Amino acid sequence: MKRIHTIWMLVLLLAACKPGGEKKADTPDDKPVITVTIEPLRYFTEAIAGDRFDVVSMVPKGSSPETYDPTPAQLMSLSQSTAYLRIGFIGFEQTWMDRLTDNAPHLQIFDTSHGIDLIFPDGLPEEEPHAAEDGHAHHGPEPHIWNSPANARIIATNVFKALCTLDTKHRDDYLARYDSLCTVIDRTDSLCRQMLAQPGADHAFMIYHPTLSYLARDYGLLQLSIEDGGKEPSPAHLKELINACREENIHVIFVQPEFDRRNAELIARQTGTRVVDINPLAYDWEAEILKTVRELIMDN
Repeated sequence: MKRIHTIWMLVLLLAACKPGGEKKADTPDDKPVITVTIEPLRYFTEAIAGDRFDVVSMVPKGSSPETYDPTPAQLMSLSQSTAYLRIGFIGFEQTWMDRLTDNAPHLQIFDTSHGIDLIFPDGLPEEEPHAAEDGHAHHGPEPHIWNSPANARIIATNVFKALCTLDTKHRDDYLARYDSLCTVIDRTDSLCRQMLAQPGADHAFMIYHPTLSYLARDYGLLQLSIEDGGKEPSPAHLKELINACREENIHVIFVQPEFDRRNAELIARQTGTRVVDINPLAYDWEAEILKTVRELIMDN
């Protein structure tokens, strides 16, 4: 919490020291800015918005949206945005959304998770997550909603509605681009189903951080997480994972770039599985989904 307080103090100091004359003058070429939380949401938004908006992400490449804290410069630049599109329940949003809106009360906020059938951890009530004493969100629904073509279609619909609210004049343009994006999403879904229908395709996988829960649900896959309650696995949990890997005939262990891969490599050495790098936070949503699913048929 001290870190968050320090960031806000820096923002206030920077704002106080900034001369009013430094504000950039509006020009005919200036485009309104939309801020989103993560790169995949920037992909969906830019696909529909075209060149009518500048779209920026709060969580930069290589950072975890579970624990990221924005820089003072980001907090200041947010005041130039017209709207904020949130992905829904990721840790960054649970910790920072109230502060972001307090700092930029003019922002129109749109929740792109609206209408998605959320996954809740076993035994936890279906309620929104809360911020704990460490300043980051805990419990609540599984937040990685974008890693599923079915969910991507809903996200795209919510983005389209948001853009039409912000700019009714160009609704027909947004509709045409929305239809094109839905074609890409539907093609991605069809290719995933074709690959997973192949004889011998894996229907179970291991992953360090469980970001593919919705993908697993939609395609009837089993996801086993190396992380144990958001923490490094204990020796006992590692032993359970090694046994489960053999029992479920798992061939691939996915590891995201922001996490330590040593435990994945340890399990791989014990079981003969492959460790595969994936990036569910990549901008190119379609390519990343297809790459991930393709790894499940590599051992055919």
